Amino acid sequence: MSKQLWVQSEKRDVQKVKQWLGESLSRQDRVRHGRDGQMLTPTIWRCDDEQIEQALVQHALPSELGGGPMEMIALASRAGEEADPKTGVLDGVVRKWLAALPAALLDSLAVRIAELQGQCPRRWSLYRPMLLLPSGSFDSPAWTSVLRHVEPAERARLWRGILDAVSLKDGGGALSRLAVNAGIPVAMTGSASHGENVLRSPSGLVMLYGDFGSVWAPDEMNPSPSPRDFEDAFWVSTKQNGIYQVWAPRYTMFSRGNIKEKARIMSFHHPEAARTLARKRVRNWERGSAVDLYAGIGYFVFSYAAMGMLSILGWEINPWSVEGLRRGAIGNGWKVKVVRGIELKKPMHELLSDGDHIVIFEENNEYAGSRIAELRRLQHPRPGCALLGENVVHVNCGLLPDSRPSWRTALHALSRERGGWLHLHENVAKPDIEGRSREIEKEFCNWTTSSGRLVEMEHVELVKTFAPGVWHCVFDVYVGPALP
Repeated sequence: MSKQLWVQSEKRDVQKVKQWLGESLSRQDRVRHGRDGQMLTPTIWRCDDEQIEQALVQHALPSELGGGPMEMIALASRAGEEADPKTGVLDGVVRKWLAALPAALLDSLAVRIAELQGQCPRRWSLYRPMLLLPSGSFDSPAWTSVLRHVEPAERARLWRGILDAVSLKDGGGALSRLAVNAGIPVAMTGSASHGENVLRSPSGLVMLYGDFGSVWAPDEMNPSPSPRDFEDAFWVSTKQNGIYQVWAPRYTMFSRGNIKEKARIMSFHHPEAARTLARKRVRNWERGSAVDLYAGIGYFVFSYAAMGMLSILGWEINPWSVEGLRRGAIGNGWKVKVVRGIELKKPMHELLSDGDHIVIFEENNEYAGSRIAELRRLQHPRPGCALLGENVVHVNCGLLPDSRPSWRTALHALSRERGGWLHLHENVAKPDIEGRSREIEKEFCNWTTSSGRLVEMEHVELVKTFAPGVWHCVFDVYVGPALP
């Protein structure tokens, strides 16, 4: 039987729970009363009976959320309700569309309506005005055959019908684009590009309906998108944990599954977390800075800004991600500067200004070490420029399947006077997590022997499952100050 996850909390904390859930808050269900005066806030997360334990771990509430007692629980649907309120919406559209097709067509293709309906997608994600279906939707042999043998106008009628039905059900306004999600390929294929997908471009995205913007491809004359390219592109946005994020679906990925980890980073120095994990070792952390070596569209850059970091330095090589980050920062009211093109040749003292909050370098993070070293060599840091001197107390390395190539750079970036944390992302098989934790701690201990810096694996966060039995982990490595 299908179960739905709900957050049980006191009434006063419902708004806080809704803000934390963001787009994962179910719009199909209402907050309702639970036992002993508690309130139940609905989520979009569902699981089968045998997956309950895993789902509760994957979507666990961060202890740093604060407030009164809270708990994620799994409940069966109410009697008379569908297991998934979304199912009936798509089923109805698909059933009506199939019924209008010539029976001879389906007979000639040896497919049955019941078979096609059984392969209909059961959920979706809304990023207005785009509706995103899960990977594999309408991709079975039966559906592929039917869609190939109908006219383009007939396919468009199905896609438009899905958009209209979901829009009516959701009640949030018209939808104009429909796409099928896809995993980010490790390698790029095709005649124009081949090799590792270093930009993490969503090249597998299947755009079914609507204008997703013109196709841009780099060449020797135009290695980066122009302001006009950015202006003409299709952009969407969402809010998670109260933070506004923007991206262009054709060119950049969005990972909704990181919502829990982003909330954890935002609340990293919450008094409750500090007491639990002895995080008072770095004094005056709020006057510190953070570095993100894989900035993307600002997943963790924005979490550090919300945490209270005075300044954040980021590196990102995908120009579309950088532009999404820039737009998102402005939407959140944060001052942002992007360094790209010929400006990258300027010395650091010309690039930074008093009061800079977020500074993003559109370049490979292999240059981060030399730039940070240059900052440290500056003799007369200007007042208010927190990035000058020994201020970096958080470094994020958010590349999967592992971020090891950036670890030495991350260690070098961390303040030698104050110490701080490295947040290392990696996919690890569940039985290997404890052993991998010890290996990472040992490696950093070896690298810091000469400086006498304390190294401690403070915490391992299980963010979400990446594949059966494999977890996206974040290893929090605390590195203390260097000895005098």
